[in-house]
Amino acid sequence: MKISAKTEYACVAMLELASRYESGGPVQVRKIAERHAVPSRFLVQIMLQLKAAGLVASTRGAAGGYRLAVPPKEITLGQVMDIVEGNKQPDVNFAVSSSPDSPAVKALVQAWQDIQRKERDMLYSITFADLLERARQYDTQMYYI
Repeated sequence: MKISAKTEYACVAMLELASRYESGGPVQVRKIAERHAVPSRFLVQIMLQLKAAGLVASTRGAAGGYRLAVPPKEITLGQVMDIVEGNKQPDVNFAVSSSPDSPAVKALVQAWQDIQRKERDMLYSITFADLLERARQYDTQMYYI
């Protein structure tokens, strides 16, 4: 599985917003960028995508910023990845170099498709509330609800 920098930044930002969901206050893109060493100009574009998808809301002004529009337990890793990467295809056709009629190749392609489905199912089963709990195990002071 390959994860782009764009997807990583989106997930880091969503996790930061999830950590502040209960307080309800907006978080400035600049603060997220500084805290996690993410390019702020790139992060602004990502946040606009997430806003267009309805996962985040924004507030203008000096005290403005972004906040989750949906509870963290209702947002999955798979959703965010699909929004950012535009991956709406459930399965990818595997290009094979060998004969596609070969029983061995058919078995391998079927196994790869099964793995891909399980990977997708897992991505859609992990919520940002789950990720917040995992993050707490690494640094109890970094994330809070």
